[in-house]
Amino acid sequence: MKILVTGANGYIGMRLIPTLLEAGHHVVCAVRDERRIPFDQTENDKLDIIEIDFLRPGPINPIPADIDAAYYLIHSMTGDTENFDEREASAAHEFNHLIKHSNCKQVIYLSGIVNDKTLSKHLKSRKTVEEILGTGTAALTALRAGIVVGSGSASFEIIRDLCEKLPVMVTPRWVNSKCQPIAIRDVISFLSGVLGKEKYYNQGYDIGGPDVLTYKEMMQEYASVRKLNLYIVGTPFMSPRLSSRWLYLVTRTSYKLAVNLVDSMKVDVVAQPNSLAQELGIDPLPYRVAIEKAFEKIEQNLVASHWKDALYQSEIQDIDRFIETPRYGCVKDEQKRKVALPDNALERIWDIGGNTGWYYATWLWKVRGFIDKLVGGVGTRRGRTNNATITAGDAIDFWRVVYANKKERKLLLYAEMKVPGEAWLEFRIDSGNWLYQTATFRPRGLWGRLYWWAMLPFHYFIFSGMINRIAYGRQLEDRSAVIKKVLQ
Repeated sequence: MKILVTGANGYIGMRLIPTLLEAGHHVVCAVRDERRIPFDQTENDKLDIIEIDFLRPGPINPIPADIDAAYYLIHSMTGDTENFDEREASAAHEFNHLIKHSNCKQVIYLSGIVNDKTLSKHLKSRKTVEEILGTGTAALTALRAGIVVGSGSASFEIIRDLCEKLPVMVTPRWVNSKCQPIAIRDVISFLSGVLGKEKYYNQGYDIGGPDVLTYKEMMQEYASVRKLNLYIVGTPFMSPRLSSRWLYLVTRTSYKLAVNLVDSMKVDVVAQPNSLAQELGIDPLPYRVAIEKAFEKIEQNLVASHWKDALYQSEIQDIDRFIETPRYGCVKDEQKRKVALPDNALERIWDIGGNTGWYYATWLWKVRGFIDKLVGGVGTRRGRTNNATITAGDAIDFWRVVYANKKERKLLLYAEMKVPGEAWLEFRIDSGNWLYQTATFRPRGLWGRLYWWAMLPFHYFIFSGMINRIAYGRQLEDRSAVIKKVLQ
């Protein structure tokens, strides 16, 4: 079958595509920017990538006419707190408009469980999108899930942050809401299992794991798996706004996502019983096992996708605007070093951030990230999804990758921290094996220039130390060790 996957570079899409390819299907990945998907279509004749923005459609419909089925995996809850529902509805209408010109017979939509009498704005939006897709020309199969547990999922990472960082928690009332978590591998099994089966056309099913738990019980179970001491004290006095602030400060989530999550956590998300799992031969994993499986991926550095890498988490909605660093009205710190081992230097560039740190005075980067978090920025807690690979659009601490090409030996980052201006950080190794490191700042008014000059003393040491470590690496450390030994 030829299958269209929208939201292909999202958390679910990145995990679904390999499964479809392994099953022998021809997959068409629909993304807003083809540079943001790590799959190489030149290495697989059953993989195509098309660029399309369902909120800003172009004059030509890029969806192939001969597709047999489509997955609708477009969500924008993480982008804002006000009109994401309008955008989701608009995208669904545009999808219907474009897909009707193809041979698509089935649309599979991953929705949310909407059985509670009072729904959050997020869940109302999911229900509305399902209704819109149901009016399309293709038969709709809706799969409704609650909390998805897997390495890199928003819900799992938030619970992970809370339990790992806070041995004692004072929690709001929503921790007693019920939910039915489901492992990410089971979600993928359900999504692929209903594909092409007419029995499931124009049908909707709730999917979930075998455990119905409160959020408090989920945190306690997580602590048990991780052998952590955890004490939870409930309070009725924590408002939704305060809860959102609390989640934002303690975890790696953005404030916008925290607000929407807290709004949804006040609602019970429990699946209605059905026989879909038995019919597809799926035995959903218990919550505890799902946690253990997630950590197997984390420990092996095999996290395939992460919620924070979605551009809806970013101030950047169009990467092309930031690829060319400005030349006028800017201040810069430019440094270069001759490198004897350019491949080694390149590997160090590609390892930067996350667990590796920034090679010099990483603690100052962390202090800057902490201050950024306090004033409403992203801070440095996002880390990076994969320690070996970098793709345009990835988050690296408080930077966003706007260009990454290892063959060209160039990496360009754009700052998402709160600054009175715009900032870029570029690493490039030329054909003569000169390493160039350029920090560019375009200040916004007088305050922007004052900020740059105030930070200049720190920049002098940080940027110089960073390029030295990247250029010389172990050689520099060995030289320092020799000098220390001589002085002793």
